[in-house]
Amino acid sequence: MLNEKVISMLGMARRAGELSMGHDMAEQSLLKKKAKLLLFCSDVSPRLVSEFEKTIKKHNIKVTVIKTDLTMDEIHFGIGYKAGVMTVNNENFSKRIIQLLSQEENANGN
Repeated sequence: MLNEKVISMLGMARRAGELSMGHDMAEQSLLKKKAKLLLFCSDVSPRLVSEFEKTIKKHNIKVTVIKTDLTMDEIHFGIGYKAGVMTVNNENFSKRIIQLLSQEENANGN
């Protein structure tokens, strides 16, 4: 249920032009310091996560990073674009998504 709300928020962010999806777009968003939240799907490779962590550290980028329970297929089905990494470039959308993801984490007992 909460995953559906997260996907809905991501969809709204995409329609508002505040979502950068995919490796190159997410990386550009980070480097331009537009990103407020960096999200990884659960089925991305550890190498991809490591690459983004190195970029963040190298360029001293302040961004919240979350590895979600969402799969790339769930994102594709819900938003219409298949990507394993994305950035949310709006403060309000990112705060709400973080809030929903933390509720999900608490509901799962993590």
